[in-house]
Parts: sequence; C-alpha cells; structure tokens
Amino acid sequence: MFDLRDLYQQVIVDHNKSPRNFGKLEFFNHEADGYNPLCGDRLHVYLNVNDEGLIEDVSFEGEGCAISVASASLMTDTLKGRPVSEFQQKFEGFQHMVTADLDETPDEEALGKLAVLSGVREFPSRIKCASLCWHTMKSAIENSKEAAKTE
Repeated sequence: MFDLRDLYQQVIVDHNKSPRNFGKLEFFNHEADGYNPLCGDRLHVYLNVNDEGLIEDVSFEGEGCAISVASASLMTDTLKGRPVSEFQQKFEGFQHMVTADLDETPDEEALGKLAVLSGVREFPSRIKCASLCWHTMKSAIENSKEAAKTE
C-alpha cells in the first residue's frame, strides 16, 4: 500500500540532493545569515527585490541536515516571483503547519509543496531545522544585521 509519507520523504531527499536555487546570486539587494545552534545548520539567504516589491530572485548557500536544505530549497521555489507582501502570510502558515497538532491536516492548497514538511512536527527537534530558512528570509527582508537563530 502506498504511504503518503513515502512521497514526502522522496521529495525531501530530492530537494536535499539537488537543492533548487542553491548558490550566491550575482545581483542581490537583501541578504542574511541563519544559524541553528542545536545542530549547527548554517545558511545564507540572498534575494533581489525589485522596486515594485516583487522577489525577482532568491537563493541560499550553506550546509545543514536534509530537512534544513530541503526546506530552504522548497522555500526559495515558493517565494521566487512572489510579492514580499505575501512573505509574512507564508511564514506564519509554515510555522503553524510545523507546530500544529499531529492530527491536523496541513492546508495543501495554501502551502503547496511546503506541505511535504508537515511531518517534522512528529520530531520536535527537527522543527527548528525546517524553520531556519524562514527566519533567515525574514531577517533578509527586514535588512537585519544579526544572524537569524531558531532559539
């Protein structure tokens, strides 16, 4: 019998082995560092926001566990081409999904591919791995000079 968790794991493995939007952008006007002190995941987010507030391009560099890399890959795919004004809603939706009760079904229509990361809520220590990129993106958008942390 097919298990949806198997599909989720396949997507996470794929995004970890072949992360989308990995590497430094040639041109960017926002950037931030992120660090998870619990496991040592580190990443740097670059984004180019145009005058109309559209995220024209976004990428990341760094190293971390499969969940951290896959989450950053999926996040950049989700946000590229979207208005910055939508970020907070996506951020809050993602945070809710990874911290929700286990019996709550993720809103796949609102979350899209990000829903594959809903399984991290079964492993509370991995929630910070999945959310590091989101906190780092928030710091980049806000032009924060301090590294984003999951603590």
